[in-house]
Amino acid sequence: MNNATLLVVDDEPQIRRVLRATLSSNGYEVIEAKNGQEAIEMVVRDRPDLILLDVNMPDMSGLEACTKIRLSFEGPIIMVTVRNTEHDKIVALDSGADDYVVKPFAMGELLARIRAMLRRFSSEEPLPKIETAELSVDLEKRLVVVRGQRVHLTPKEFDVLRLLVIQKGEALTHKRILQVVWGPDYAEETENLRVVINQLRKKIEKDPAHPRYIGTEPWLGYRFQLPGAVPEKRSRSKS
Repeated sequence: MNNATLLVVDDEPQIRRVLRATLSSNGYEVIEAKNGQEAIEMVVRDRPDLILLDVNMPDMSGLEACTKIRLSFEGPIIMVTVRNTEHDKIVALDSGADDYVVKPFAMGELLARIRAMLRRFSSEEPLPKIETAELSVDLEKRLVVVRGQRVHLTPKEFDVLRLLVIQKGEALTHKRILQVVWGPDYAEETENLRVVINQLRKKIEKDPAHPRYIGTEPWLGYRFQLPGAVPEKRSRSKS
């Protein structure tokens, strides 16, 4: 995406200067925030296309800021941090981040991730459609057809299915789905999600007890997978 506006959120002026210089020289318009609260206000006012968000900031952490930003921002958020454990990555994704870059990072890698995120979230790209012999999902038209019959989904059922389809092939944690669909205050309400998943399976799966489309990732969450596709491998975690 040419001329995209990137919001850089970091409490260290030197890091903001380096990122501004590099990103500007690559054709991006760069705006800056020095803390989480300022970032939240700028998201509403300036509507950036992508956010680079530091995790370790005083007063409000990047994780808390990310959760609040997600209430009004649907674009890509890349978390930047020195932490690199599996748990840290899951926490970042749970807070609403789409990608995770560990300091110190090569600038070429960061630019590649930014380009990939902007392509993925570009408004010029239509929402993905699912077309199989048994299941058809048109997110633009909010239309779900199972074995030739249109299926009615509740708003929550559709929102969960929409998120799973958009992230097709990726394992989404319980917290991530709950925060996106229900909001940050419902991150621990896994029973709500379990009920919706069960209802979705009853409506779209031929055999809900042995689902072909909405698979369970033990100790983690759920994944939407087309029959025959090979899922991405990911380490199991109880987080």
